[in-house]
Amino acid sequence: MSTDHQDDDEHDLFRKAVGKIRPVKQDKIHPHRKGRKPVPDQTLRDQREVMQSLLSDDYEPAEDIETGDETLFVRPGLQHSVIRKLRRGQYAIEAELDLHGATSVQAREAVNTFLKKARDQEKRVVRIIHGKGNTSIGKIPVLKGKVNSWLRQKGEVLAFCSARANDGGTGAVYVLLKRV
Repeated sequence: MSTDHQDDDEHDLFRKAVGKIRPVKQDKIHPHRKGRKPVPDQTLRDQREVMQSLLSDDYEPAEDIETGDETLFVRPGLQHSVIRKLRRGQYAIEAELDLHGATSVQAREAVNTFLKKARDQEKRVVRIIHGKGNTSIGKIPVLKGKVNSWLRQKGEVLAFCSARANDGGTGAVYVLLKRV
């Protein structure tokens, strides 16, 4: 038997088994719809934290509560007894930052780093010494106003007020931080 004849028989058998055929109109296969890309939640949280840490000197708070040289800021909802104790210096100071001699840029970075570290260590009450401005030009306390503004922008700061005289008076503030 010749192989040509065998090939023809197989070809006829195949055609008979397949039956009538028609050409395909298009030969492209569309891929399955791709799923949505995952949302980088941690990256977004980190970016938000960075943006919050870039404290602005142009911040103008709406709820200013100040009398004379004394500084006082309270977030809504905080109990009066807590504020009273903070103002009287009745909470233990768990950490302290002294900004004497720092430039505005250095002070801003120091405040940001200090507050982050205090939160990481679960500190609740800290003191920031910004000075009274006695050595600055015109004896105007530059850092006092900036620290006041920066602290108001930090969501973890519940309240702050001028320290008692023996803790620095109007040259320092007690800061109450949120629980972690």
